[in-house]
Amino acid sequence: MRRPLEGLRVIDLGSRVSAPFCAAILGEQGAEVIKIEEPGRGDRLRELGPYVDNDGELYSLYWSVEGRGRKSVTIDLRRPEGQEKFRSLAATADVVCESFRPGTLENWGIDPSQLPPSLVTARFCVFGQDGPKSPRPGLNGNALAFSGLMHVTGYPDRPPARPGVNIAGYLTGLFAAQSVTSLLYDRDARGTGTGGVIDVYMYGSILRIMEWTIAAYDRLGMVRNRSADSLDIAAPVGNYPSRDSRYVYLVGGSQVFFERRCRAMERPELVDDERFATAAARAQNRVEINALVAEWVASEDADEIESRCVACDVPAGKIYDVADLAADEHVLARGDICTVEDPIIGPVRQQAPFPRMLGTTPPTPTGAPLVGEHTDEVLSSAVGLSTAELDGLRADGII
Repeated sequence: MRRPLEGLRVIDLGSRVSAPFCAAILGEQGAEVIKIEEPGRGDRLRELGPYVDNDGELYSLYWSVEGRGRKSVTIDLRRPEGQEKFRSLAATADVVCESFRPGTLENWGIDPSQLPPSLVTARFCVFGQDGPKSPRPGLNGNALAFSGLMHVTGYPDRPPARPGVNIAGYLTGLFAAQSVTSLLYDRDARGTGTGGVIDVYMYGSILRIMEWTIAAYDRLGMVRNRSADSLDIAAPVGNYPSRDSRYVYLVGGSQVFFERRCRAMERPELVDDERFATAAARAQNRVEINALVAEWVASEDADEIESRCVACDVPAGKIYDVADLAADEHVLARGDICTVEDPIIGPVRQQAPFPRMLGTTPPTPTGAPLVGEHTDEVLSSAVGLSTAELDGLRADGII
């Protein structure tokens, strides 16, 4: 089956996560993704663990997952000859994703103003392409701190906590992929022939999902703070320990879910208790209602709690670790984990492409490439370089 973006070429000039993840999403929808790497060293993500010991060489599993589904071409973009070759390659592409510090591509003469106007360019950084903080370096944690998310994550009597995954990088890549496809639609379906430049800043993706935080500060003077695994605005909600030392996530903030929760608990009288009779009352008395739910969960094993809640049609579920997830019958039935053939370490189970078209199974991505594995293939077919020219560039360290 034809995938939506087949025939498009994406150049990945990014490092770490956000820009490469945007390119990966486009690639999983059918686009050809060409990753430009520094000759010799390659992408910095190749250096991050956890690692597999491959005959005495440490190989990054992080790279195995996030480097997949693309071709690797090495070009030294700091040198004029490399910049020339990049401009030639960009002239054959539809999208460029880059994550250099603002001003870097301008200094190299390969910024969007030097490239074809038909290109869609997504420019990634932490603070944006302009503004007083624009030149600052930064990574995922800086975006989480600056956007306010880290301030509201964790327990109120403990320091702010960092979410367990690189949420700023991945979410930024996701927002960018949506914007890229919008500009491609404008360029192609509407026939404008012009792409555009997207200012993709990492703190902005987190700021956009901060719910009511700014509105409540603006109108109520409320500074949102950490509330652990509960919510200030709804109850009962939380992660509750069960008798068998598991944790179960339960929610019952709305009236209908609260009434169903009480049936599951075999405590129907709680529905008429004035402390819990409305959503506002439950939020005000959240300590009391959360304590009652915690007592109930602690009296049973997690499977029993989950079963009772499902029977009463109320949201609930054991908190999974990766071993639970990898063995779950639903995950396996839907094909949410695929096996990628990595060129270094062989078959590796990884998360499958997402999302999918209804009724289809997405193709399994190709394994993460070796550094420069596709340099000759791409530069000869796309740019038209001869074998002698490639040999000369390689001898000079340009590729």
